[in-house]
Parts: sequence; C-alpha cells; structure tokens
Amino acid sequence: MALPQILPSSSSFTHKPQLNPCNYFFTPLSNNPKCHFTPQPLLHRRRRRNNYTLRCSASSFPEKHHTGSSPNSDDVVELPLFPLPLVLFPGAILPLQIFEFRYRIMMHTLLQTDLRFGVIYSDSATGTADVGCVGEVVKHERLVDDRFFLICKGQERFRVSKLVRSKPYLVAEVTWLEDRPSANGEDDVEGLANEVENYMKDVIRLSNRLNGKAEKEATDLRRNLFPTPFSFFVGSTFEGAPREQQALLELEDTAVRLKREKETLRNTLNYLTAASAVKDVFPSSG
Repeated sequence: MALPQILPSSSSFTHKPQLNPCNYFFTPLSNNPKCHFTPQPLLHRRRRRNNYTLRCSASSFPEKHHTGSSPNSDDVVELPLFPLPLVLFPGAILPLQIFEFRYRIMMHTLLQTDLRFGVIYSDSATGTADVGCVGEVVKHERLVDDRFFLICKGQERFRVSKLVRSKPYLVAEVTWLEDRPSANGEDDVEGLANEVENYMKDVIRLSNRLNGKAEKEATDLRRNLFPTPFSFFVGSTFEGAPREQQALLELEDTAVRLKREKETLRNTLNYLTAASAVKDVFPSSG
C-alpha cells in the first residue's frame, strides 16, 4: 500500500518506515513519496551475498547491559577493524559469516587472543567512519573450507585515532568512547527513556494494525535497561538507515540520543497514524 509522505522535522532519511522491535527491523521515515510500508520478518529476511549477515531485535540485548565496566576513555589500544555496511551498538548481537581470506586470517588470530575486534561502518558514499563498536566473539564455528560462522556481541564504543596498518586487514589505534554527563543537568534521562518506550509501543501497535495483525500491546520493551543501554537498543532497531544509526552511535550524551530517537519515533508515529486513517476511510486501498 502506497502511503503519503511525511517528512521528519530535523533529520532526513532515504528509507522506508518499518518498526517492530520484537518481530521486525526498523527503517525510519522516508523522503521518497513512493515509499511503501513493507516490514520484513526477521527469520525470513533474504540472505545477502556478502561476508556478513545481520539480525538485530529486542532479543539482541541482555536483560541488564550497562556501561559501567568500560575501559578508561584515556586508554589507547590497537584493535583489528572489520568495516561493514552496518552499525553495531553496545549490547546488540551480530551474526557474521566470514569467508574473505584476509578476515579468515584475522579470525585465526582473534581465536588465539582476546576474541575482540572493531566493527566500523563503511559505505561507498561516505567512506569509513571514525567511531565504531567492539564486537566480542561469543560463539563460533569453523567449517571444513575454513569459513567461520560467528555470533558477536557489541561491547565498548571506540574512536579511531591512528591507522597502524592496512594489510592483510586494518588495524588501528583507538580510544574508548563513553557518554558524558549531559551539558544540561536538568535533563531527565529516565523520563526521556520512558517516553521513547511509549512511542515505540505506539509504533508497534499501529504497524501491526496496518499489516492486518492483532493490535497486541507491547510490554516492557526496556527490560530493566538503564537509559544509556536502552538508547543503544532503540538505535539498533533503526535498521535500514545506517547513517542515522551511525550518528546515534557517535553521540556522547544519552539525553541527546534519546531526544533524537524520540523525534524519529514521533514522526514515524504521525506517518503511521495518517496511513491508518487512510486505510479506515479507504479499506480497499490496503
């Protein structure tokens, strides 16, 4: 069903609106007047012919992930980098298939050391980002042809300070990135997190309605997450808009990140509300 165009007030996106953190990937609001509302179920997503696969949903986050155990932000360490056209957030789960030779070399090294590497966003238009997220290998399977299947979990964020070498794979010196206290001490991050959760529930409800599913109330999307890791979880559901995800990942203020996510969700909700009204008036248009 073709839907009318609704534009975000301060950010622009070039993808189709989709959200259900429990069952679907989320793609924020589109600037394309021909966009369609076409959610893709996680378990039936088409596999890409690349050296990665991605699934990221509400179940991607542990019950209580927090940033209290992050390394000191002044530490400088060397980290192997894996550029990908996706954004990994702290706490999220990322399945990967490794078959390119240089990254198989990297995996052999990692499996004998600390199992950690940097996932960093890269695309042909913007190049490779300066900020990424550590992926820790929590499960792996080595196949007879030397390919690897991995399950990685997002850990600390980092900023690349210097490239050490580029062959056989990228290695860089990085510093750790942590959220700083809000510049505006009056920001109620707990209240912002609750508002964002409520917007997510409304978007899920309306997206289910537009897809002919029962308007089941989503409950406890936060699952005891503190505001900072919850803001990362919300960002991880914005699949399909990696540049927006990258912008969220780079922010160092939880309140600012939640406010930006709240605006995106509010605009998406307005879009879906209008689409739902059109469907009620012209039911055959669905």
